[in-house]
Amino acid sequence: MPRLLIVHHTPSPAMDTMLRAVLDGTSADGLSAVHVQTSAALSTTATDVLTVDGLILGTPANLGSMSGALKHFFDTIYYPCLVETVGRPFGLYLHGTNDVDGALVDITKITTGLRWRLTQEPIRVSGPPTTDDLESCWELGAAVAAGLMR
Repeated sequence: MPRLLIVHHTPSPAMDTMLRAVLDGTSADGLSAVHVQTSAALSTTATDVLTVDGLILGTPANLGSMSGALKHFFDTIYYPCLVETVGRPFGLYLHGTNDVDGALVDITKITTGLRWRLTQEPIRVSGPPTTDDLESCWELGAAVAAGLMR
């Protein structure tokens, strides 16, 4: 059974709404064979990452960068996962009040170093999530989960 880990930092109602939309997408018809697990960024370990087939990362953009919680996640797992997770598929959703570009740049640098494979365009939301934004989050969850079944 393929395993998908959603690593998230969800300190706001907007991030919670986006996480729930991603989760709903992972349980779309035909995806029941994928085991989906969520984990707060501050408590996710290298062992968690090493035992899954793919990831979805979710973070707010704080002061032009990813949240400190997601940065802590990367600091914790980077070297233990550097060799064994090459090519690991992942998706990404971000939320900011007005800008997520800096956070996306930072995450791209780290995931490029890990040599993970981005499977979908990142979902970038500024301001309150719209219906279209939440549909994109749903599609992200469904697409990453479906990709693990191949």
